[in-house]
Amino acid sequence: MLDWIMNMIGGDYNQKQIDALMPLVRDINHRYAEFDALSDAEIQAKTAEFRQRIEDGSSLDDLLPEAFAVVKQACKRLVGTTAKVKGHELTWNMIPYDVQLLGGIILHQGKIAEMKTGEGKTLVAVAPVYLNALAGKGVHVVTVNDYLASRDAEWMAHVYTWLGLTVGSVTKGTPLQTRREEYAKDITYVENSELGFDYLRDNLVKSLAERSLTWRPLNFAIVDEIDSILIDEARTPLIISQPREEPTEKYTYYAQVVNLLSPCSGKKKVSKGFIQEVLNDEYGKEQEEDGDYYIDEKTKTAQLSGKGIAKLEEILKVENIYKDMGYGEIHHIENALKAKAVYIKDKDYIISNGEVLIVDEHTGRTMPGRRFSEGLHQAIEAKEQVQIQRESQTMATITYQNFFKQYAKLCGMTGTASTEGEEFNK
Repeated sequence: MLDWIMNMIGGDYNQKQIDALMPLVRDINHRYAEFDALSDAEIQAKTAEFRQRIEDGSSLDDLLPEAFAVVKQACKRLVGTTAKVKGHELTWNMIPYDVQLLGGIILHQGKIAEMKTGEGKTLVAVAPVYLNALAGKGVHVVTVNDYLASRDAEWMAHVYTWLGLTVGSVTKGTPLQTRREEYAKDITYVENSELGFDYLRDNLVKSLAERSLTWRPLNFAIVDEIDSILIDEARTPLIISQPREEPTEKYTYYAQVVNLLSPCSGKKKVSKGFIQEVLNDEYGKEQEEDGDYYIDEKTKTAQLSGKGIAKLEEILKVENIYKDMGYGEIHHIENALKAKAVYIKDKDYIISNGEVLIVDEHTGRTMPGRRFSEGLHQAIEAKEQVQIQRESQTMATITYQNFFKQYAKLCGMTGTASTEGEEFNK
């Protein structure tokens, strides 16, 4: 993975590095004790004070000890109060321990904090989220599923709103027309794929006024289970697609055409494609065998023989199939031939309720929602005489790695940062 991810880890946080941060933790606790003398209203007024100091030139690092202390005070003062979370009344009883303050400092520094089970990851993020939200540029807390995004937004809003910040959430059920409003809040909890797809959708519109997410620069994100998102999902791109306008009748036509062809009895090494080979006049230089095409089961390819080319030219009534027909038509023929000769029903795919389902060659299980690309799936549908779904055209795509690089500052939490260090560096 990219080196910038390894820089987030900064290597393992050994005891020496942790010890170097402890004076800052002690400073937070000292200010926290001092703030005991302040009233609730005075603690709450600190948010406006901090924002004014930022406008006057103070950095977030300058404010960190006081801001973290204010969050700790807010948590203490809210103990015993209730909040409605996912339809249930919950009683607040959490005050950050030193290990959680330490984790919060690491997150603010744009690093990955390894938090073990029971160390309160949800509470760890509250202080750095509050501090970075003071800049007014937006903070995104990225979760691994919709439930956590909505739950944590409702639960942690108990603290944030007490301190005068606005909190929103974006899940799969959030209407597109209201997402901009959610992202405009000081803090937004959002499921990782929804965040990525909102970024892609924004790139498909022309004006800033139409964008929900990127009408302002991506500022700061805390990614929960960052190892899951940036390692496990690293090679799975987010894709927005739409059906092509091309009619589906051609798939049926060419499925019927290749049914008139028969395989060669012998074997021949099949090239990656036969178009270039013919254009280079390589066909006809060797003795063709008795059929119309060769099969290479290992590479899952099929290639026309010289006899097969001649038969197609006769069927299609053209003098030279490669010069008289466009690339799109040749591509249809290639796919129809592969669907007929190489892709085998009940091995590579099955038919279920009139739908072609791919079979995973490693597990033997079907993969609903997955489709062969470049028109091959449609060719198989034509072969099996089921409804042909239009081929998709990719409109926008991005990987999680490249998406999260758009943020000015990125950090994350995991239970496995040290064990995943090698993977983060790939």
